[in-house]
Amino acid sequence: MATVHTTYLGDLRTESVHLQSGSKLITDAPTDNQGKGEAFSPTDLVATAYGACVFTIMGIAAKTHGFSIDGAKVETTKVMGTEPRRIVELITQFTFPPNNYSAKHKKILELAAKECPVFNSLHPDLKKTVTFVYTD
Repeated sequence: MATVHTTYLGDLRTESVHLQSGSKLITDAPTDNQGKGEAFSPTDLVATAYGACVFTIMGIAAKTHGFSIDGAKVETTKVMGTEPRRIVELITQFTFPPNNYSAKHKKILELAAKECPVFNSLHPDLKKTVTFVYTD
């Protein structure tokens, strides 16, 4: 069974519907690739999926080990290459709010980041630069 239905709306824009929830998502080509840049580009969604996936796995690990990452934030920078046009690097900075994270908690979070299915699905040549900031 399909997960998503996507319709091409014209003018380099798509609408995708998540079939289980009915949630909708619009994409637009970026301004540096003939688009208007009025919505996430498909490659922006890869960067977004990466950060969201890592947080999901970290959240599961934190819950399993009895601590919280509520309020944590991730900033993701997508670096594009050419020939062929593709993402060549994802730079992420995970920032955690004050929570007195122990060395064990930090290790759990940093190991969990490498268990994200999106992380593990990306091509090995794609550079992934990851930084963790704990604001204690």
